[in-house]
Amino acid sequence: MEPLKKSSLDKNPFKQFESWYQEILKSDIKEPAAMTLATADKSGAPSARTVLLKGFDGNGFLFFTNYESRKGKELKENPVAELLFYWMNLQRQVRISGKVEKTNKEVSEKYFKTRPFESRISAWVSKQSEIIPNREYLEKKFAEYEKKFKDNIPLPPNWGGFRLIPEQFEFWQGRESRL
Repeated sequence: MEPLKKSSLDKNPFKQFESWYQEILKSDIKEPAAMTLATADKSGAPSARTVLLKGFDGNGFLFFTNYESRKGKELKENPVAELLFYWMNLQRQVRISGKVEKTNKEVSEKYFKTRPFESRISAWVSKQSEIIPNREYLEKKFAEYEKKFKDNIPLPPNWGGFRLIPEQFEFWQGRESRL
C-alpha cells in the first residue's frame, strides 16, 4: 500500500471519507459501518461504545439510538463527541470530532421504517443501560409489544437519530515500518 501523502488526500474531508468508505465497502470487512462513539458526561468522564453509521453527507454523520441510554443522556448534557473508524484490514483509521445534534423526527421515522420488524420491536422493549431481571423478562416484553403493534410499529418517543457535525477530521494510514 502506498504511503499516505498530503498530496493524495482530497482537500474536502467529506470527499476523502467517501473515497475511503467506498473502498471499505468493497473489501471483506464484516461491519464496515461500525464506529466507536466517544462521549463524556457533564463532569468530563468519558465513555465509548460501538455504533453503526447510518448515513453521511456534507452536513454530518448519522447514527440512531435510544435517547435514554447512557450515550443519549451524555449527548443531551454535553453535545460533543468523537467518532473513530478503524479498518484494520486496510490499515486505515479516521477520527471525526464535533458537535452533535438530534435529527428531526422525520429523519428518525424514515430510518426507523427501514429497520427489520424485530429491531423495531426491540427499540420499544430494550431499556438500554438499565439492569434487567433476566432474559425471560425481555422475551416476555417482546411478545407483548409484538402482539400490541402487529405490523404497524410507531417510532418510540425515546428513540431517534443524532448527527455529528464535524469540526475536525484525522485520516491515518498504517505501514509496515509504522512511519
